[in-house]
Amino acid sequence: MRAIISVYDKTGVIDFARGLNEAGYEIFSTGNTKKTIDDAKIPVYSISDITGFPEILDGRVKTLHPMVHGGILARRNLSSHMAEIDKHKIQTIELVVVNLYPFVQTIARKGTTLEEALENIDIGGPTLIRAAAKNFPDVIVIVDPPDYPLVLEKIRKGGLDMKERKRLAQKAFQHVAVYDAAIAQYLAKP
Repeated sequence: MRAIISVYDKTGVIDFARGLNEAGYEIFSTGNTKKTIDDAKIPVYSISDITGFPEILDGRVKTLHPMVHGGILARRNLSSHMAEIDKHKIQTIELVVVNLYPFVQTIARKGTTLEEALENIDIGGPTLIRAAAKNFPDVIVIVDPPDYPLVLEKIRKGGLDMKERKRLAQKAFQHVAVYDAAIAQYLAKP
């Protein structure tokens, strides 16, 4: 089983990653999240190990790749999807943990420039969240650190049921919707 962890808010991420590792998950991560997990001596791989491509444009492009999104979006109950990802040597990803750049906190600071605001608009994070939430029957999506303990407990007991997965997906879509609304409101200002 594979997990992607890419979080701005590192609260609880070390214990969560350790628990996932103990449960047999192979963890992939990006930038500072990878460093945080690695510094805690928990096995973690770079997203580049999945994509075969380095992070580019100062980290603006990391996870936007078919090797990542194919592994998230493949419907496990469709033999055509599984055959297609197999043909392209794409492995499934069962868990996605993402929280987003602090756009709202950034624009709340007095004197924030448009450039600073734009640099704090997360693109890959919402894309990962939406992909995982869309495929919640096969992929667990987590956007909120307080959900880590419950998810770990359920994983240790055999997994999350459909109701729990759906709740996490709804929370994920809500998270992205609020984020996008804040960006739209900010850009609407003269």
